[in-house]
Formats: sequence, structure tokens, C-alpha cells
Amino acid sequence: MPRGKRNLWPYGQRSTSGYREPELQALRGPQPSPPAIGHNNGPPLNPSTGWLKVCWEKAQKDAWKSPPIEVVRMRCKRAKELGMTYREYTLEILERGRYL
Repeated sequence: MPRGKRNLWPYGQRSTSGYREPELQALRGPQPSPPAIGHNNGPPLNPSTGWLKVCWEKAQKDAWKSPPIEVVRMRCKRAKELGMTYREYTLEILERGRYL
């Protein structure tokens, strides 16, 4: 800057939009923190969106698929002995991976 000339904009030159840089930063809002070391900036692994949701829905559908009638009768009998409903008993089997 030549001698004797004073910078009229203490916060820097105006941009093409007419705002000064601090004003632009205020309009943009807070910036997210940078990712941690080793992060590959991939998408978040949230099961409620995308491919994981499709996989979860398919697994849920397959898990509750109707078994053969003999298996249903056996489960109903065992559920009655334990004082449970068929659905509760089946859910226990699916959760634990073994029969009660």
C-alpha cells in the first residue's frame, strides 16, 4: 500500500458480493470441526438411511418369515407351557439364537 493511503476497510476488501470477509463468515455459520486422524471422510454409518436400512428391512422380513406348520405347532405348544404368546416365544428365539 502506498504511503499516506489508509485502508478504508479495516476488515479487508469487499468481495464481489459486497460483503466483507468477517460478514461472509458470519453468514456461513460455524464450521464443523475437522475429522479425526485416520478418518476417510466417508458417509456416516447411520442404519436409518441408505443401504443399511435396506439390509435391515430384508433381514427383518426374513427373520419373521412363516416357518413350516409343524414348527409353528411345536412353538405354540412350548410357548403355552412357558406362559408366553407365540410371538413372544419366537422373539426370544430370534434374540438369543437358542430355544428356551
